[in-house]
Amino acid sequence: SGQCPVCNHQLEDSDLTEEEYNNLRERIIRDVIHGTDTFRKTSPQEFEAFQTFVENRLPFDIVIDGLNVSHIKARRMQCENLFDAVNCLAKENARLLVLGRKHMLINSSNWKREVMKEMQNKADFFFAENISEDDAFLLYATLRSGKHCKFVTRDFLRDHKACLSDSLTRHLFRKWQRGHQIVKKKKFSSLFIQQPAFSYDCVVQTTGDTWHIPYKDSFEEKYSYQVPRKWLCIQQQ
Repeated sequence: SGQCPVCNHQLEDSDLTEEEYNNLRERIIRDVIHGTDTFRKTSPQEFEAFQTFVENRLPFDIVIDGLNVSHIKARRMQCENLFDAVNCLAKENARLLVLGRKHMLINSSNWKREVMKEMQNKADFFFAENISEDDAFLLYATLRSGKHCKFVTRDFLRDHKACLSDSLTRHLFRKWQRGHQIVKKKKFSSLFIQQPAFSYDCVVQTTGDTWHIPYKDSFEEKYSYQVPRKWLCIQQQ
């Protein structure tokens, strides 16, 4: 719930204000998506086609990095991993956009044509060239869909945060990411079980006489979408 069981203080909301969201969206589209590196692995023509595709189908509720999600479970067919994710996320009639690659349309040991057809009945698919970099596609479609739209990828998006020129915008990007990135919940399950985005922000915060500090028991690399589960509540006596 985001409410501290010790002092009953409500943690800071993870949502950006309308002004913050609009500013972040403009900066990401300008600095990251239309920045100098955007077309390193995609052509301007392909990205224009994608923009038209998205604008004609807005808004989406969830945008899925299909190739990334298809590798969640190494010993299963890639199309099965993606199929589980689409089935899980489509349950509440969410409008889904899956970002795929053209090789997924070729019947193979990892990509079964009948499975792909069934998925396309439940979600919109955009198939990019096999060499294209799809993070820009993911960010564009999610941000254009509005504040409610979430995204699914195991990528950390660090390079894109680094493209933002000032610390305030980078902070807003991380906050938006923490509140909108959906990840797989159970590491060893064969099915995709979603870990929902938090409604509160997982950062050190204070009301003046009380501090709330998130922490982890053991040292591990802190991925931007994996937040600590434990909190210290420190009160001034």
